[in-house]
Amino acid sequence: MDLDRQIKVLIDEAPQDGVTPQVVAAVAPVLVLLAGRLRHLEYYILQNLDRDWVVTTLSDRANSKVTKRVIYAFPTLADVSAVAVSEQDPEIVASPLPVTHILFQLFALETVDSIIFFDTPGDLNRGTDIQRRELQKLIKLQMQPRSTPASPFNQIPPDIA
Repeated sequence: MDLDRQIKVLIDEAPQDGVTPQVVAAVAPVLVLLAGRLRHLEYYILQNLDRDWVVTTLSDRANSKVTKRVIYAFPTLADVSAVAVSEQDPEIVASPLPVTHILFQLFALETVDSIIFFDTPGDLNRGTDIQRRELQKLIKLQMQPRSTPASPFNQIPPDIA
């Protein structure tokens, strides 16, 4: 499913409360921008049976007190198998999700710092880190009212008559 179709599905499946579909439509350019940094339209996310995403806490090697909570997004099911999490815990499953849906969820995941998208099948050493903070910043910029160019009618001097 291409990015435009993914956005349409996000809007259509949003709660029809009179606000949420418009918010999704407003932030869609940010989701498409970030998805454009990635190579795949769909990624596998590890989830428990309640459909909660599996969060991994990483520690800084130089300072173990510095941690980062991430979610991994895998390009293929074979890459998920390479981490063997599902073999260790039968209650963990990998679900394919559209990339824009993953990014939209990141905005709401307050306990997660970023999602690491592995773009090259078979290579789990390098990924693209999309930080929640960056996503929030871009959405905030997108949601700010735009100033419109001055209309020639606004430039008429008040004492013209």
